[in-house]
Amino acid sequence: MNYFKKIIRYALPYKGYGIANIISNIFYALFGSLAFVSLIPMLKVLFDDKKEVTAAPEYTGIIELGDYLEGQLNYFINEKIARDGEMDTLMFMIILVISTFLLKNLFGYLAMYFITFLRNGVLKDLRNDLYKKTVALPVSFYSEKRKGDTISRITSDVLEIQHSFLSILELIVREPLMILFTIIFMLTISAKLTLFVFIFIPVSGFIISRIGKNLKKKSDRVQREQGYFLSILEETLGGLKIIKGFNAETIFNTKFKNSTSRFYKFSNSLLNRQNLASPTSEFLGIVVIAILLWFGGRMVLVEGTLEPAAFIAYMGLAYNILTPAKAISKASYAVKKGNAAAARVLEILETKSTIVDSPDAISKSDFNDELSINNINFKYEDEWVLQDFSLKVPKGHTVALVGQSGSGKSTIANLITRFYDVNKGDISIDGNNIKDITQHSLRGLLGLVTQDSILFNDTVAGNLKVANENATEEEIIEALKIANAWEFVSQLPEGINTNVGDSGNKLSGGQKQRLSIARAVLKNPPIMILDEATSALDTESERLVQEALENMMKNRTSVVIAHRLSTIQNANTIVVLSKGKIVEQGKHQELLDKKGVYHSLVEMQSLS
Repeated sequence: MNYFKKIIRYALPYKGYGIANIISNIFYALFGSLAFVSLIPMLKVLFDDKKEVTAAPEYTGIIELGDYLEGQLNYFINEKIARDGEMDTLMFMIILVISTFLLKNLFGYLAMYFITFLRNGVLKDLRNDLYKKTVALPVSFYSEKRKGDTISRITSDVLEIQHSFLSILELIVREPLMILFTIIFMLTISAKLTLFVFIFIPVSGFIISRIGKNLKKKSDRVQREQGYFLSILEETLGGLKIIKGFNAETIFNTKFKNSTSRFYKFSNSLLNRQNLASPTSEFLGIVVIAILLWFGGRMVLVEGTLEPAAFIAYMGLAYNILTPAKAISKASYAVKKGNAAAARVLEILETKSTIVDSPDAISKSDFNDELSINNINFKYEDEWVLQDFSLKVPKGHTVALVGQSGSGKSTIANLITRFYDVNKGDISIDGNNIKDITQHSLRGLLGLVTQDSILFNDTVAGNLKVANENATEEEIIEALKIANAWEFVSQLPEGINTNVGDSGNKLSGGQKQRLSIARAVLKNPPIMILDEATSALDTESERLVQEALENMMKNRTSVVIAHRLSTIQNANTIVVLSKGKIVEQGKHQELLDKKGVYHSLVEMQSLS
């Protein structure tokens, strides 16, 4: 129930609908019980099963309530027949029965109408919070989690919560009240018969509860497996070229089939256990009805202590308990399934982000002096990627980081942007530790062009407006011109309003990278971080973009992570990294003259 309490708080903004649902359910339960009681006078008239009563009975106490109500009913029927005749009285009773069933169903519909807004509202808010949390969690969180598993939690797990926990909101008032009102009327008709029924209810409850054991565990297996095969699907769509290029379809087909086979087995086990609830509860109910027929039949035929019309209505009421009892037993299974789904959803919602603003973090909107990296150490898992690394980047300077793959170049970009936090040391801007600057304002000072051209399934303009939501068409075109991208964008069918496809796959690699650069240009930040920004470009595109980058970096502070050394010859400082440490530092010509590591890297690239 702890999970239920945490999820139910999402219903608070919609409590008005909840109150309206409760009121409607109260009337639904009341008229649902009265519908069967209203059959008694009709049956009495129909079978001429009425006692001659000449005076209204007197109320003598709660113990004799059944006899008092029966006397009142007989008196009313006698008076009605004497005044209007038997056929008119029968018609009146039929209208009474129809009216009670009509009111029952009207309030049943209203209850469902109001709960719909509450359930879908909770669903909407829960998904919104999950998405917000998904975006807020650090990049490191998703290096450990499968993306498909996260997608599964936002889609199927949230739906499972709606089908399970939120279904209880319908049952928590309506079904117990239906049982309560029905039992009250049953006691009124015959207390002896009702007490006899209660002997068998605990036995039924015990049998049903035994069936529901281990349902949460079975449900958790199903949901985890669903997350796994969604991950395979997501990876397949992302790496389709590699799968086809290496004829690896069979490998991935096998992985997916194995996962869906496990899902098939787990789902069968879960649903078969769950499906056992309804027939078991119905069979047990019919057993109780059969016993009632035997015991009640003796009261009517042998003892003469119960009227036939009352007994028929009583049987209707007894059967009326079965439906809500079945619903409650099914709900208890749904709660166990919902517990597993809620646990997975709450795991994301309650995950504490490792990258947080300090309580007194400042909002910084300008850059005046220098970006400073002071004796930092960092590791992703066990091995140190950077050790005692220090670097100063004065305002207006371009600093290039070069080195072999795995030397820690891209890690520095991740640390400056606070995608990860350093383990030791600090990074500061104008003397302010970046941990003491809000993440939003820190990233507002930075422009980022990554090695992978990350574009969204949107128009050219939509992709650029990620950097500046309020950018005008003229500003977008100017940014495209600076990035040497306007030449091809202007030739697209709808210009800047052309959709670039999923991950920008309608464009070439060079075109995608130039749009990424245009996006950074449009943001116009004081500090630019270029993580191998020209690595995806052909020689001609590289020349065009390099010119654009040089224009863009004038009077701007830039940290350039370079793969192609020809692109960083004009940098103020070139830093050569090896295994997370600085091995050389200086200008292009200075480093060439040293005949060291940088010289070797240049030689290798010129030979290739």
